Amino acid sequence: MTLRRILLLSFCVLITACSKINQDNYSKITVGMNKAEVEKLLGTPTDCSGAIGLSSCTWGDKETYISIQYAGDKVVVFAGHGLK
Repeated sequence: MTLRRILLLSFCVLITACSKINQDNYSKITVGMNKAEVEKLLGTPTDCSGAIGLSSCTWGDKETYISIQYAGDKVVVFAGHGLK
């Protein structure tokens, strides 16, 4: 295996290992947390949408994600998929 492939493989493993979208962080989310607390835990969301005081944000991709619904600034419902 070439040095370039070894470095690329190592980088990919490192990125995956450092993901904040995991079961450990998911278990720290609680109803009533505010957006700032969630973003401190998970980072910037991949996608957000909402209207009239309700919003929904998602971190991750189609295979591995955490989805959180807010009323105002507070978590009311959350779900995760494919977390390790």
